[in-house]
Amino acid sequence: MESTEDIKEKVRQKYSEIALQDKEANQSSCCGSGCCSTEVYNVMSEDYATLEGYNPEADLGLGCGLPTQFAQIKKGDVVIDLGSGAGNDCFIARAETGESGKVIGIDFADAMIDKARNNAGKLGFHNVEFRKGDIEKMPVTANSADVIVSNCVLNLVPNKDGVFKEIYRVLRPGGHFSISDIVLVGALPAKIHDAAEMYAGCVAGAIQKQAYLELIEINGFKNSVIQKEKQIIVPDDILRAYLSTDEISEFKNSGTGIYSITVFAQKPAEACCQPECCSK
Repeated sequence: MESTEDIKEKVRQKYSEIALQDKEANQSSCCGSGCCSTEVYNVMSEDYATLEGYNPEADLGLGCGLPTQFAQIKKGDVVIDLGSGAGNDCFIARAETGESGKVIGIDFADAMIDKARNNAGKLGFHNVEFRKGDIEKMPVTANSADVIVSNCVLNLVPNKDGVFKEIYRVLRPGGHFSISDIVLVGALPAKIHDAAEMYAGCVAGAIQKQAYLELIEINGFKNSVIQKEKQIIVPDDILRAYLSTDEISEFKNSGTGIYSITVFAQKPAEACCQPECCSK
């Protein structure tokens, strides 16, 4: 069995490769995983083009939702994007928080950080910063963010509980998150779970929807709500790479579902336990 660090390194290497690909190459694959489907981009991804702040050079076509659209970002907010890639969600968030706010993108792939910083430089943004780091141990001080967003990233992380603990630590009391991710209802066939390309893409690292929502509650967040949900239909040209015809038929009739969800939740305002932690 692969260790947590082995899995993370595999994902890191894959997304380092993706950072060097053009958008067209990523769009024809499973969230950049190279699954060789011509259908998946339109199924998995959402269209950012109409949102203020959208920058085509920062859009690698890797998301599964529009968390910034639902994040209730206000002028002057400090916003953190987990798994910020080439900066797409950060630049959308910057349009919401304005020049008086700050946006911090965190990614653990050097190539992604370089690409995002280059994009920010071209745009002349001085209040958008990209930091290299693991979202299980964010390079951010406690109680410092008003809003946290993330787009199709936590499903790649083995220790999801650790990420939610970090989100709680970093959010100010009363702060909130809006996260888009992939979850499951029922069990995926083992062959898909074991496929590295699918893991570094979108689906095989996902956990059960109910377990995902319970992690949010267990870690102390309140007022959680699913802001958007849609079922993901994995095209046959991907399934055929891992399953026989009979196995595909059995999978489709099993009631198993793959869903993209965008979830909102708040850190309680009363979470402040030190006088200084509530200051802006």
